[in-house]
Amino acid sequence: MNLLRAVSTIGGLTLVSRVLGMVRDMLMARYVGAGMAADAFLIAWRLPNLFRALFAEGAFAAVFVPMFNRKLAEADTAEPGTGMDTARAFAGQVLSVLVPFLIVFTAIMMLAAGPVVYAMTGGFPDGGPEKFALARHLTIITFPYLGLISLVSLLGGILNSINKFWVNAAAPILLNICMITALVVFRGQSEADTAITQAIAVTVAGVLQLAWLILACRANGIVLKLSRPRLSPDVKAMLVLIAPAAIGQGAIQFNLLISTSLAARYLSEGAVSWIYYADRLNQLPLGLIGIGVGTAILPMLSRQIGSGDPKAANNTQNRALELALFLALPAAVALVVAAVPIIHGVFQYGAFTAADTVATARVLAAFSCGVPAYVLIKVLTPGFYARADTKTPVRLALIAMVVNLVGNLILIWPLGHVGVGVATAISAWVNVGLLFGVLYKRGHIKPDARLIAKLWRILVAAAVMGVALWLGSRLADSFMDGRLIERIATLAVLCGGGAALYGLAALALGTYRLGDIKAMLRRKA
Repeated sequence: MNLLRAVSTIGGLTLVSRVLGMVRDMLMARYVGAGMAADAFLIAWRLPNLFRALFAEGAFAAVFVPMFNRKLAEADTAEPGTGMDTARAFAGQVLSVLVPFLIVFTAIMMLAAGPVVYAMTGGFPDGGPEKFALARHLTIITFPYLGLISLVSLLGGILNSINKFWVNAAAPILLNICMITALVVFRGQSEADTAITQAIAVTVAGVLQLAWLILACRANGIVLKLSRPRLSPDVKAMLVLIAPAAIGQGAIQFNLLISTSLAARYLSEGAVSWIYYADRLNQLPLGLIGIGVGTAILPMLSRQIGSGDPKAANNTQNRALELALFLALPAAVALVVAAVPIIHGVFQYGAFTAADTVATARVLAAFSCGVPAYVLIKVLTPGFYARADTKTPVRLALIAMVVNLVGNLILIWPLGHVGVGVATAISAWVNVGLLFGVLYKRGHIKPDARLIAKLWRILVAAAVMGVALWLGSRLADSFMDGRLIERIATLAVLCGGGAALYGLAALALGTYRLGDIKAMLRRKA
């Protein structure tokens, strides 16, 4: 598959998942709000989410997929037709070590839920023992999701390696369906009871996602068998690479964890929830664009570099940067300019008040200034991982995390929760600058004339769209107090109109031609 087709497959299913996630968050805002129960659940949900991003989806995608592909290619080169058997045997060795580790780690974290939550929140000085006890209880319920989703990511990495991107991209849909069902059908009488129902739904979703991936692997002839755990040379090599890859891939999550912890300790009740709801919208372009492009180019780069074709690898990264910027820049402009009507239309209902809307919109605008950077991090890091270099992104990510911590400590006092968003955006841009600088210095990436020529056109088209959205958002906000269908229709007109204007401006400026788009959508010969 060519790059655009692969990204379209991943991005399309991610879009379905994110739309369902938005519905879930709308329901959560309605039934749980932005108070004590919401803060407690979001702290509990942050922990397995962090480890999922670090190890399951981050490190496995960065380390396991290139190693699996190399095993596949090397064995087929030496003896045609044996590649899949060799790669499958490697995956079985990894699974046999991973399962007992996950069981032990999950048990330890569940037993240590109290100290872990206290370390993150300082015991919720604003909420007292009741809020802390609820957060601890919810953490125990949600943490098994980590083990389940780690196994999902192993199987998903195998399917991505054989170009079955859609199966793994569809798995998060099950999580959102479970959580929506819990909110609509099984919610409790109080906000705290509803939060407990949500926590149970998280773990149930992990079971369903694992079953989905097992069935998909079987359908594609991939059956892994557990054996006695053994640290083979290949498994040892993977473990050496996986720890730094986890830190490098999880820079954004680490930054958000730091920000959430500071908000829980030093800001007023509701701040954790405002940051969460803003981050949910902020993460939308990252999921649709950054993860989609990064996932698609990693197997391509691994094969091109492995076959000794640096010119093709440079072209792949240039086209990935081009596509990422073409999609991410207008998304950033839209989220900054139209933050208030978007938050108003999506979340302001039931327990979520007008004051919550204003507070959330402010931090969303701050977060969204870093949207292109969040996406570019996902596009640039495969340039290291495809070359089996997981240490350099870690060093650079640690620098960015220090910048984020210092920025939070400086900005959280004068700007409150908005300072969290500003610090996160600044640290992301620092990370991008460092990643690109090292790749460029090593000769692994060189912007070509096509990328440079398109960049200024993309900027101008995004600016045209931004002006139109700024004018339209003032009118749109007055329609956001109506029924849900009216809100959805207004947001569809606002965002759809902005996207259409951006597309027309891009065509008028020659960023892309219709013929180029048709050609990119075709399979390569």
